[in-house]
Amino acid sequence: MGLVSKILQLISFIGVLILFAMVVAAAVAAAQAKPGCSTHKCGDVEIPFPFGLSKDCYLNEDNQSFNITCDGSDPKTGNLIVKNISIEAHEMHVLKNVAQDCYLKSGALTPESTGNSYLDVAPFTISKTRNQFTVVGCDTFAFFRWYQNGENYSTGCASECSSLRNAFNGSCSGVGCCKAQFPDGLQNIKMQVYSFNNHTGIWNFNPCGYAFVVEKGTFNFSTNYLKNLPPKMLPMVLDWAIGNETCEQAKKKPNFACRNKNSICHDPETRSGYQCKCEPGYLGNPYHPDGCEDIDECNDPIRTQNCSTAKGCVNTPGGYTCRCPKWYHGNGTKDHGGCEADFVIINRIAIGAGVGFISLLVLSSWVYFILKKRKILKLREKFLQQNGGMILEQQLSRQEGSTETVKIFTVDELQKATKNYDESRIIGRGGFGTVYKGFLADDKIVAIKKSKIEDENQIEQFINEVVVLSQINHRHVVKLLGCCLETQVPLLVYEFVPNGTLFKHIHQESNASTFPWETRLRIAAETAEAIWYLHSVASIPIIHRDVKSTNILLDDDFTAKVSDFGTSRLVPRDQTQLATVVQGTLGYLDPEYLQTNQLTEKSDVYSFGVVLVELLTGKEALSFARTMEQRSLAMYFISSIKEERLFEILENHIAA
Repeated sequence: MGLVSKILQLISFIGVLILFAMVVAAAVAAAQAKPGCSTHKCGDVEIPFPFGLSKDCYLNEDNQSFNITCDGSDPKTGNLIVKNISIEAHEMHVLKNVAQDCYLKSGALTPESTGNSYLDVAPFTISKTRNQFTVVGCDTFAFFRWYQNGENYSTGCASECSSLRNAFNGSCSGVGCCKAQFPDGLQNIKMQVYSFNNHTGIWNFNPCGYAFVVEKGTFNFSTNYLKNLPPKMLPMVLDWAIGNETCEQAKKKPNFACRNKNSICHDPETRSGYQCKCEPGYLGNPYHPDGCEDIDECNDPIRTQNCSTAKGCVNTPGGYTCRCPKWYHGNGTKDHGGCEADFVIINRIAIGAGVGFISLLVLSSWVYFILKKRKILKLREKFLQQNGGMILEQQLSRQEGSTETVKIFTVDELQKATKNYDESRIIGRGGFGTVYKGFLADDKIVAIKKSKIEDENQIEQFINEVVVLSQINHRHVVKLLGCCLETQVPLLVYEFVPNGTLFKHIHQESNASTFPWETRLRIAAETAEAIWYLHSVASIPIIHRDVKSTNILLDDDFTAKVSDFGTSRLVPRDQTQLATVVQGTLGYLDPEYLQTNQLTEKSDVYSFGVVLVELLTGKEALSFARTMEQRSLAMYFISSIKEERLFEILENHIAA
């Protein structure tokens, strides 16, 4: 029902607007012609007073005639066809002939050539802002001449082109078409169009040149017009005013045109004479004795929006007022105090209702938040089970002392630390998650990894990373500080390593040049020490399974720390190898592991060897930008040694 009600309200609103527009249109039409003159149309064109079609039906002010002749269906002023007369804008839209200069293939002028075109629009003036002088042709120059204040002036432009290669439809920038501006207040002009070479040599695509004054936005240049300009008459806009005097001068005369009691006189800025306009709040023809009629603003729903109620609108001459409903007082508007209740009892009822509503709102909000909190707690418990919380607890409980170093963080703690996982806090993305920089309540900086868990197999990888890292306490291995399982996506909290990855420092040119051999050698030794610790010292040996330069982080002193144990495996001491599904990164994968699926410590050693080659060469482990023989860095390095070309692939500052 609510939607139907809104649709009915919208239809009613549109109906009121249409009715208001019809009333206004009827008032304007009724005030078109001078009293006693019944005819005010020629064809489809309205002829409003001070213009007229017959004697005594138009204004004749100081030899300034507003007579319009009606020849069939076309009204004319002089030799111009009138298409529209605007009282409000004081403009007349007319059609004007085009001046043309056409030639035969031999170079002789054709009979239809006009060359010169004279235009006398007095008592009107050519609108500078609404028109432009335009020339079309590829062997054409044209002038726009006028006489003003006792002196001769001219302006114009030229267009030459030997082909249509650089002439484009819609572009009048000098190739096939050019434009020129002219001043305000012109009444008599002469257009002259000429040819440089009688259009010889280009006659096949441009036999004529054209010049004309045209209303801006109505002429769109086409390259087809160079061969033939079909519209021989184009629109132009004229400005008009009454007489040559100012308002102050004209008011003293008995034939002052602004006689309507609701009209005001206005001095135009760009021409002499004066113009009449309806006062604010009135609409119609200010030159007609009964032309300016009061607008009933209360029929306009946009205006009545200012009133406290639509029924409170009261129309007044030239405006409207707002009044308050019964039992209220004030100015009736929505602003400036509005309407206030007259009786204390109404205020008391309103206060009581308000207090009751607020109490109900507070109570319902309290119930809502309690239910929402319970729902959140249940959801967090569900996520804890879903993310393997029980399994993780069992795994950690088997490791002596592991639960003392791993902290369980709450959702709220990590949301606050990362500004609710804001994009600006992202410091890395990997195959198994996104890493955010976080600030704990004690101002400690941490790295928070949000894992991408899309199936239960990945839950096992997440639990695996927690279990593996809980076994490790080594200065060259990223330390796990804790985890959070209360969210749909589990979270791991690590120590923050500020200097980025080894990959970044090797392969980014801005870093590689300031990354000396001594530092590279130390990082290699520290990484080797960490891998040796994982394989030989940890209580249960650990195979990292994804050793690569992006998983080696550097702190402020460029100390190496191995990270990302999502795919690592614990290896019982009575086993030397594990049968697993192959996982790792192409370019670093041990070929033997790739073929046999048998994971051993040698797989990490092979991957570490690729990292060493990266440190020596500065090249990526796998690059499809290199040739097939050079695509794998490991194979490329081995072949270079065999062919005694090792120094060719070492980084320049290392080889030196």
